[in-house]
Amino acid sequence: MQYILHAPDGINCTINLPASKSISNRALVINALAHRNNNSQNEIIHPENLSVCDDTDVIVDALRDMPYEIDIKAAGTAMRFTTAYLCTQEGEHVITGTERMKHRPISVLVDALRQLGADIEYVENEGFPPLRIRGKKLKGGRLSIEGNVSSQYISALLMIGPAMEQGLTLHLMDNIISRPYIDLTICTMREFGADVDWIDGSTIEVKPQAYKSVPFTIENDWSASSYWYEIIALLAKKHGNDDKSVVRLPGLMDGSRQGDSAIRYIFSMLSVKTEFAEKTQLTPNIVTLSAHHRGLPRFDFDFTNQPDLAQTVVVTTALLGIPFRFTGLQTLRIKETDRIAALKNEMMKLGFILDDNEEGVLSWDGIRHEVRGNIVIDTYEDHRMAMAFAPACIMFPGLRINNPEVVSKSYPNFWNDLKAAGFSVVHSS
Repeated sequence: MQYILHAPDGINCTINLPASKSISNRALVINALAHRNNNSQNEIIHPENLSVCDDTDVIVDALRDMPYEIDIKAAGTAMRFTTAYLCTQEGEHVITGTERMKHRPISVLVDALRQLGADIEYVENEGFPPLRIRGKKLKGGRLSIEGNVSSQYISALLMIGPAMEQGLTLHLMDNIISRPYIDLTICTMREFGADVDWIDGSTIEVKPQAYKSVPFTIENDWSASSYWYEIIALLAKKHGNDDKSVVRLPGLMDGSRQGDSAIRYIFSMLSVKTEFAEKTQLTPNIVTLSAHHRGLPRFDFDFTNQPDLAQTVVVTTALLGIPFRFTGLQTLRIKETDRIAALKNEMMKLGFILDDNEEGVLSWDGIRHEVRGNIVIDTYEDHRMAMAFAPACIMFPGLRINNPEVVSKSYPNFWNDLKAAGFSVVHSS
């Protein structure tokens, strides 16, 4: 499938973003632990405003049905979180996924779980899914793990901490990446009654105290807002001071624990103003995006804590004509695709040659090359490639996106929302 995109001259719309899948996936696992490990006979209290997307759906199905073989498809979060969860539950299961998932490393998590007493083995290739897990009560205790691995490994371990006999004292060695995602996990755990906290700058202690199944409402997704920030920035670039575009985004929280809420600060440097309807209250409200036409000669940024925003910001910054040097991108190599390679390939189609000679670094020197003919963007089975490049149709009318259906992984309504904002999204066979 392929979509052909054309942008309107301006937009003025209200977009209901999807719920945060990061929070949804954490809340689902924690809530299941609260219910099952307490042997509760009461009906489970499901989180409200749950994300409706592929990544969350596979966790919902797994926790509800608990089949022998659990296929989490392409959902990396689901693979890590469900693996840890199964280790604490009686019974034998095999957890597997897509071919790409079978090439995404998981040995760091498996080794850590084994140290905590888990019975887990590789079914095919050492260090990679699928896994066979025989669940049981884990002893827990003290554990050290590298801090520069995926935060999903760390979050997976933390969430099962209260279910272990001795709880968990987790020491993170070396540089800690994606710390906001770890803090998000800790805050979500506390909402369900866990006794968990940092006891120093690199150590987290989880007491062996059972979760409580409680009412819990999930806020909307700051990651999904990034594409609307990009749209406002590019419309402002194209139409200058004549552009009066506005996007309203309900359900985002000022003071959110989502790491990608940093998008508001990043785009404040890229010509987009963020206004909250109720700036003093930590409650979901309406965020309004508009242009403020601020120039920036160069942009350097460390994405260590927000790697999922990198694709959006790379495309936006280049199309704004701003040279950049972005660091902290080392985890992009092992995402849904090799996002560094994918970005280099697709940005070249737009006339930008990106440099990745330094590990974890992507830069552009400001030199633009001529582009001819129709531009067709490949998405590499990666939802964020499709959504980060779609707004480029503002600068490249008729831009084509291959396999646009990949957005179902996190934002199934993305294309409908673009249409509602006035974009032309035409199917091409």
